[in-house]
Amino acid sequence: MNATAPSRSSAGDVPAPRPGTTPVGLGGPQPVLDVVIPVYNEEADLEPCIRRLHAYLAERVGYPYRITVADNASTDRTLQVAERLAREFPEVEVHHLDEKGRGRALHAVWSASDAAVLAYMDVDLSTDLAALGPLVAPLLSGHSDVAIGSRLARGARVVRGPKREFISRCYNLVLRGALAVRFSDAQCGFKAIRADVAHRLLPHVQDTGWFFDTELLVLAQRAGLRIHEVPVDWVDDPNSSVNLVATATADLKGLVRITRATFTGQIPVHRLREQLGREPIGVEAPGVSPSLVKQLVRFAAVGVASTAAYLLLFLLLRTMVGAQAANFTALLVTAIANTAVNRRVTFGVRGRAGAGRHQFEGLIVFGLGLVLTSGSLALLNHTTHPGVVLETTVLVLANLAATVLRFLLLRGWVFNPRRGRTAPEES
Repeated sequence: MNATAPSRSSAGDVPAPRPGTTPVGLGGPQPVLDVVIPVYNEEADLEPCIRRLHAYLAERVGYPYRITVADNASTDRTLQVAERLAREFPEVEVHHLDEKGRGRALHAVWSASDAAVLAYMDVDLSTDLAALGPLVAPLLSGHSDVAIGSRLARGARVVRGPKREFISRCYNLVLRGALAVRFSDAQCGFKAIRADVAHRLLPHVQDTGWFFDTELLVLAQRAGLRIHEVPVDWVDDPNSSVNLVATATADLKGLVRITRATFTGQIPVHRLREQLGREPIGVEAPGVSPSLVKQLVRFAAVGVASTAAYLLLFLLLRTMVGAQAANFTALLVTAIANTAVNRRVTFGVRGRAGAGRHQFEGLIVFGLGLVLTSGSLALLNHTTHPGVVLETTVLVLANLAATVLRFLLLRGWVFNPRRGRTAPEES
């Protein structure tokens, strides 16, 4: 999928609404909601599920809907049961796949569906159907892009054994630690997504099994999409055929894969943000600068690397050219690199526009840091005869003070977005 700039309206100057924001019309002939039930060898549970779900939708939903049974390579009578139900209920359709995999089934049905909102739930209907309305409502209104049922959110009521509870909480804890996800429950079988958003994300989701949910949600979060969580009432099905150990192992392998893809850039996050119109919000309020905490973290990381490089250069040059010359050279080299890295990483400025001015002003900031560190070094040598350890310690402290000054000047002066057209962008 090629990157595209945000589309324009016919007037030529007003951006068209980004995918997912336009309220869904409820009066057309096409289904508004497509609820997919992925099944594999569920001949006993499928009919009660479809009858209960159909009765609920017929009574509670005031717009066209569809129930799609996604049979992925069942070897029992599941497909025959599904086809019989489809003949009985006009709103029920059957999609058969020759290969197993819940993710594969959802990917195939969602990609081909003509409904505006795509949902799925497990055949055991462990989640109370009363949560379906709150799940779908923010997608219909255009408020949210993805909605998930959560058994771990505040307000959820869950009945399940300690083994499943432990595995679920551990898995979501690993997700938060490894991928910094903000959603609370990746694997609850009760989710919905705007079709216009799904069609952008699905080509980039690789998993065909149980990790499909997690991969889709991680991709949605990194693309800047809004994920709505609904606390659910959920009762465990003791007859569930899910192999917890095999599923957990597959999920951990998927976690490693998506972590690697995140670091290597295989996941086209920036391109998706552009396509979905989910670039970070610019802050225009006077005196309020964007993303202070994130900028501090990134600046600190760059600062640690710069300080380490500075000390290494200083110690290497000190014996050859003296302390003051070594300090000047080490500080100059690391200051140029520091400005370039902070320009891109901390303050999100891309392109060559303004790069020369930024380096020039960065050198002015460097000069102030040089005065601070060189002054500290001169004062130290004037008052005592320091050894390498004391000299290095004083320089580290002076460099820390210079770092604070550098951040304030870079943020408020050099890379201040209100000074020019080049605006910061977060990743």
